[in-house]
Amino acid sequence: MVYISSFRRKEIKYLLNEQQYKKILGYIIKNYASIDEYGESSINNIYFDTPDFKLVRTSLDKPVYKEKLRLRTYGATTDSTNAFIEIKKKYKGIVYKRRISAPYKNALDYLTFQNTYDKNGIKNKFENYDIDINGTENAKHTEHDELNREIKAEIDAFLEYYKNLVPRMAVTYKRTALVGREDPGLRFTFDRDIRWRVEDIDLRNNTEVNEKGEEILSQGEHLMEVKVPAAFPIGLSREFSEMGVFPVSISKYGRGYTAYRQELFQELIPNQEGTLEFDRDRRAGFAAVVRNEIQLNCKKSGIVKGKTVSDL
Repeated sequence: MVYISSFRRKEIKYLLNEQQYKKILGYIIKNYASIDEYGESSINNIYFDTPDFKLVRTSLDKPVYKEKLRLRTYGATTDSTNAFIEIKKKYKGIVYKRRISAPYKNALDYLTFQNTYDKNGIKNKFENYDIDINGTENAKHTEHDELNREIKAEIDAFLEYYKNLVPRMAVTYKRTALVGREDPGLRFTFDRDIRWRVEDIDLRNNTEVNEKGEEILSQGEHLMEVKVPAAFPIGLSREFSEMGVFPVSISKYGRGYTAYRQELFQELIPNQEGTLEFDRDRRAGFAAVVRNEIQLNCKKSGIVKGKTVSDL
């Protein structure tokens, strides 16, 4: 099967309780869509970010333009599992997603090792970890060759621009997906059991998908996304309103980061001198989060114009 390499669409999100989920799912199946060919699936993601979470922090500020890079697999993951390297961008409410495919180990090595620099700031060359576009299933079809090369060049440029991206968080969940009967471009997804973790991120370590990590949603909650290439169906919008269901602004990675930050602060404990300290294993992550929040607040207030926190 040939996967779709590029998307341009609107994605509208809704947070549903169990009762709303059952009612809306039944309504959509009756009037708009059917379960797609994948039906139920388990989705695993590794989000790449700077050590201080620059990409997700920027996203949470809700700018006009934002972007992120992730590695995604479906189901249990091994070295040879088909994986997707995806760049997802959002500009003025329109989502653009571009992706290429490679075996999981190749993709992970490429993202991890290609983006390293020597002590002089010169990018290291790891030719063995390059992605072989001609080796992907999609590339066997000549009409996709040029697009794949174009997307890979875009990913290379993304890595070059941010320079120090690292695997920062894993987010996994279970999904039910539906596709429009009259318009295949209309899609509905229902995600549940959404979990995040910042330790043991490698997706090959999952003996069962969603076995690890902290939950993002409350018990019985489902995250619904309606994905439309053009205008949102008027009848559908009206029906949602009558059910008391309205769009929400929510990001799985953003919620995971917010929970992680709160967890770090909660781990502060008094030492023998009566001052606060935190677990040694968490020190680097805590320091990066706190340092950037202090710097951001200082800049906003004009306290340290032209200085970094390390200068204080």
